[in-house]
Amino acid sequence: MAGRGEPAAAPTRTAATRDPDGTARAILAAATEEFAEKGLSGARVDAIASRAGINKRMLYHYYGNKEALYLAVLEAAYGRIRAAEAELELDALEPEASLARLAAFTFDYYLANPDFLSLLATENLHRAAHIRTSERLRTMHATFIGDLDRVLARGAAIGVFRPGIDAVDIYITIAALGVFYLSNRWTLGTVFGRDLSAADRIDAWRSHMGDVVRAFARATPAAS
Repeated sequence: MAGRGEPAAAPTRTAATRDPDGTARAILAAATEEFAEKGLSGARVDAIASRAGINKRMLYHYYGNKEALYLAVLEAAYGRIRAAEAELELDALEPEASLARLAAFTFDYYLANPDFLSLLATENLHRAAHIRTSERLRTMHATFIGDLDRVLARGAAIGVFRPGIDAVDIYITIAALGVFYLSNRWTLGTVFGRDLSAADRIDAWRSHMGDVVRAFARATPAAS
């Protein structure tokens, strides 16, 4: 132990110092699990550090504080879904098929990634106080909405969609249909006597989402 006035010993070289990128990813993965399970208020930094296999001092070195780590988790979570959406190649499909693919993808993504919905629920409890500070999130969402807007413009140009549809409205409709179903399927299934987690119900709702957004966007036939 260093005596009073003596410099502290240098930290021992560890896997964390040898692989800083891997350590950052491990912290982020552990924090995602902790925040998704317990929310921002209930999550504990020492539990995150333990999950990541590091000490709290190392965690603070990488992310500064708990709220900064929480924002990093949100940015990474949004980044994953936006990156997956970019791979859908919506511009290569006919406009109606593009909307159907986006609706199906969104529903399946939510179904496969319940942690994402938990994180969104937590941030909504905080009225988006954390993501409001993120320029990165604004940029990635502007890019995504621009892609969707091009699909709607193509549809309007060939007469299959109504002109002037707001891409944000379309996406909120898709997200609302997916999130509400998945977040409430147990209570709704109980009160209405249906197994909303059954494969056939899941398939039917996925198709329903595509039908709804296409019907909303579709141009009204001219009166004869």
